[in-house]
Parts: sequence; C-alpha cells; structure tokens
Amino acid sequence: MIGNILVGLVALIHCYIVYLEMALWDTPRGHKAFKLTPEFASASKVLAANQGLYNGFLAAGLIWGLYLGAGGFQIKMFFLLCVTVAGLYGAATVGRKILLIQTVPAALAIVALLLGL
Repeated sequence: MIGNILVGLVALIHCYIVYLEMALWDTPRGHKAFKLTPEFASASKVLAANQGLYNGFLAAGLIWGLYLGAGGFQIKMFFLLCVTVAGLYGAATVGRKILLIQTVPAALAIVALLLGL
C-alpha cells in the first residue's frame, strides 16, 4: 500500500513536470521553476516540450503499473528505475534539486515495493 502511494506520488510529480515543460516553460512560472531567462526559455521551448513528453512516458508507465495492481510489480520497478537514473543524471548535470524532486521519491518507492509495504 505504501509502495503504491509512493509510485502514485512519483507519477504525479512527473505529470506536473510534463505540465511545466510543455505548457509553462516560456512563462514567468516556468522561468522561476527552471531558473530560465525569458530569452533562453523562448529559444529552448521546443526542446523542453520534447523533454516533457519523455517525462510523460515515465508517468504513463507508472500509472500503467498501478493499474495492473500486483501484476504490475515489474513495470513499476522498471519505470521507477528509469526515473532514478534520469534523476541521478539530472542531478549531476543540471542541479542537485533534481535529486530531491525525482530521485529520492523514486528510490523510496523502490524500497517500499521491494519490502512489500
């Protein structure tokens, strides 16, 4: 139960990231969230939308795993591991904040699922 709640939380986080990257990137809210200048946000809007789409795939995979219930264990684990790796890479190349927003929740969900919580 706790594991599935954490999986759901990770999926929601990624749905919000999709919204930020695809809809809000070139707005004051997107600028603040990603520490962007208006010029850079405008120039990179298409790339951000593509990045948002990939985050959407991660969220969709996690939601699919939740939908499958107990039979979705491997799917949830696969997508949580993808989120963890992406978060580690993002933390190393973009900023440590990503570690807290993406990696830690995904790692906690992995541990909870492995422990059967």
